[in-house]
Amino acid sequence: MERPDPRFRLADYALLLKPRVMSLVVFTAMVGLVMAPGGIGALEAFVAILCISLGAGASGAINMWYDRDIDQHMRRTMNRPIPAGRMEARNALVFGTILAIASVAAMAYWVNEIAAGLLALTILYYVFIYTVWLKRRTPQNIVIGGASGALPPVIGWAAVTGNAGFLADPWGAVALFMIIFLWTPPHTWALALFRRQDYETVGVPMLPVVVGEHRTKVQMVIYTALLIPATFAPVAIGMSGWVFTAAVAALNLGLVWHMAKVWRADNVSDAKEGPCRPMFFYTILYLFGIFVALLADRTLFFPVF
Repeated sequence: MERPDPRFRLADYALLLKPRVMSLVVFTAMVGLVMAPGGIGALEAFVAILCISLGAGASGAINMWYDRDIDQHMRRTMNRPIPAGRMEARNALVFGTILAIASVAAMAYWVNEIAAGLLALTILYYVFIYTVWLKRRTPQNIVIGGASGALPPVIGWAAVTGNAGFLADPWGAVALFMIIFLWTPPHTWALALFRRQDYETVGVPMLPVVVGEHRTKVQMVIYTALLIPATFAPVAIGMSGWVFTAAVAALNLGLVWHMAKVWRADNVSDAKEGPCRPMFFYTILYLFGIFVALLADRTLFFPVF
């Protein structure tokens, strides 16, 4: 491997954190913190969000270290710092490990133990359950592994409620968790459909590779059908009001429209101009919109919860 150019080191360490993924993770965690009943000091809130950010980044860095052998063969990942030869693999592992330990320790010291425990669980689950165990072994990798991506708003919630409060009334946190958990399969499989060749080349058993296009679309429809009612759970438990309801109804109409286009299209795998790429990007906007609506409903209209 060529010696990394020092000019790129800082930027490459930032890339290890998967900043685009991290931004959505951090935002959902922040909304979980705001939605939780009770109060939290400004310093504690800042530390909680910082720790969640660092923990998410640590998971991304360790994931890039472990997946370096397949990343170099995939168009989407071949320019990451390790496969591109700009960083030694061990540096990424050390960096990720230090961030993981520091984020959990800081969360335990400055916030509370249950938030720290959930953060540790999220990191360990993503690294060992998803990255090491599931990703290369089962087409249900992102379904089971998706739990790690759904935990950040739960961590934010626990940062506010504390140990006793979280266990006494966890249903708001459960509602936020289920939205992200059920959102993950249609979002990721849309990507896997138009990047199918990449996954097939490196032997990652994503659903389209293993069961084909049609059965993947059937599974996407099932999870979309489960996701839509789950998005109204915050209203059902009294956590949100009419602003959220209206926004989510509109977002769900868009989701159904995109899902219908994917369903009707033929030969969508690896099709750059097909409907899967737009659906993938819409689902990012969709999840962001749901959590923006939660935040707007809470901060502007202060619903009782």
